[in-house]
Amino acid sequence: MDTIQSSATEVTTRPADPDRLRRMAAGTLMPGFTGIAVPVWILDAYDAGLAAVCLYGTNVASPVQLRELCAGLRSHAPNSLIAVDEEGGDVTRLHYRTGSNQPGNAVLGRLDDVELTAASASAIGHELAGLGINLNLAPDADVNSAADNPVIGVRSFGAEPDLVARHTAAWIRGLEDAGVASCAKHFPGHGDTTTDSHLSLPKVTADAATLDVRELAPFRALVAAGGATVMTSHILVEALDSDHPATFSSRILQDLLRGRMGFEGVIITDALDMAGASAQTGVPEAAVRALMAGADLLCLGSDTTPALFEQTLAAITRAVQAGRLPLERLADAAARTATLAGRFPAASAAEIQEAAVRGQGGLKETELLDGERIAEAFEVSPAAEKWLAREEPVAIVQVETGANFAVGHVPWGPAAATRAIVSEGEVPDGARVAVVGRGLDAEHPLWTTFARLRAEGHAVIAVECGLPRGGADIVTYGASLAVSQALTSLLLGGGSAS
Repeated sequence: MDTIQSSATEVTTRPADPDRLRRMAAGTLMPGFTGIAVPVWILDAYDAGLAAVCLYGTNVASPVQLRELCAGLRSHAPNSLIAVDEEGGDVTRLHYRTGSNQPGNAVLGRLDDVELTAASASAIGHELAGLGINLNLAPDADVNSAADNPVIGVRSFGAEPDLVARHTAAWIRGLEDAGVASCAKHFPGHGDTTTDSHLSLPKVTADAATLDVRELAPFRALVAAGGATVMTSHILVEALDSDHPATFSSRILQDLLRGRMGFEGVIITDALDMAGASAQTGVPEAAVRALMAGADLLCLGSDTTPALFEQTLAAITRAVQAGRLPLERLADAAARTATLAGRFPAASAAEIQEAAVRGQGGLKETELLDGERIAEAFEVSPAAEKWLAREEPVAIVQVETGANFAVGHVPWGPAAATRAIVSEGEVPDGARVAVVGRGLDAEHPLWTTFARLRAEGHAVIAVECGLPRGGADIVTYGASLAVSQALTSLLLGGGSAS
């Protein structure tokens, strides 16, 4: 903390000329970019003081390509932050083309072994470190207190605050011991929402006492664990600030998080291109408001353009020049972010390439858990137990189901783990059938398929690759590749899932 304050003081004693302001402003920004190669404007921005970039699934085409991309970034900006949103489980960027080799938070919470959670985070951390990535926008520390939450769900360790708190602390420990900064999210808690902040501004109406014992418990665990960063949420928490979403609330970021809770690390915004942040103002103004409220590193979003980046830089510098944004606040944000990069030094371009040659680092294919241990987290009904004990041949029908913006278009379910998937019309006579989907509410099309197959005389079970919503015979609490392999093995009677 002393280093941060002294750096900020040193910066603010110098004249605030436009070039220095732009460089300082760039030191608070974390854009994404489109494509599988680093664009020239990102390299130019690094030369002009850019703090960080964030990689997304659309930046990944193959393991070799990703290593080359990261090595190129590290070659140009050896001491900067390269971030990624690698939660493991359903939300994965490294394994966007295949699905994650980690089970995910909901499964880990069900198993409730904090050392296992730390080991899962450590495995992710070593993958990231091997690629030169030194900031992971994880873990999700939300308490999933709304059963029909459309964007958190299996990303949470569960609905019980103490469980989420202890696993959040374990996940942070495992990741940071591997040399990668963590980012607990989404402060002050996105779990009690029924709308998605990618699409609109959710509101949390719980009273302050409930928030304190429920939503804030995992973030107190973050502070106690010394976690490096925290991510804000674009939600309106009426009991804490009825006028400003958390990302733009000094009451929440400064008075609560820094003041009463004692957090000393870096405050990172959720992506400012989300509707909950910028639908009314645009990204540049949202960036200014976030800095004013107390945020330090501004995530601009996956499809940042050079024009948007320049507009955001200009908006920040104008805000300082106009007296809206104190120079001291901007300097503090830039200094905190620079200190974070120094605290978590990354592998160099040469080290990334050496590790690739040796077959170490980055995109490991090994699983942390065997399928039987993952399957211990599944809910299996008595009807499913009887179905599993039958001797007829097995057919698996997967009913395609969209995912939220956080998950994206990642392979999921048995279709990610095996070729032994058939369409409804291809089910052989006499086969028993597992019909697989996710988000199985009463209107889900899976139930129509389920009813038709049962009417044809098949023994049928319904499988939910998510949280229980009622009616499913097997609930897996996730749809990552690791979970899907365990599910496929269970359905096929312990045989190969490939």
